[in-house]
Amino acid sequence: MSPRVPTHITLHQASRRLEIGFNEEEIFSLPFEYLRVFSPSAEVQGHGPGQSILQIGKESVVVTDLRPVGHYGLCPTFSDGHQTGIYTWDYLYELGVTQPQRWQEYLEALRQQGHLKANEPPLS
Repeated sequence: MSPRVPTHITLHQASRRLEIGFNEEEIFSLPFEYLRVFSPSAEVQGHGPGQSILQIGKESVVVTDLRPVGHYGLCPTFSDGHQTGIYTWDYLYELGVTQPQRWQEYLEALRQQGHLKANEPPLS
């Protein structure tokens, strides 16, 4: 299998989304909040399985800078100062494919921690 490489990447500041396409059928619109709470950085994921840290209060975060990392990914800078996550093309693809499931799991974790009421709509 050849490495996944995006065909286009567009930051939409007004809607606070990163659009990334891998071909004509696989185009993902990833909210900045979603990208921030699922950052691949050790600050968010921890240093091993089960060590991830629930990210709260990221509803208004924006991407202030987006730097390429070699030929394999991106490193965004977020308005809350977070800038250590390197998002590989494969990880961005995975975030796109699994977005509905990951987002629901995140919302449930927020509810369980008391940061979101049971009947409150999704944040993004």
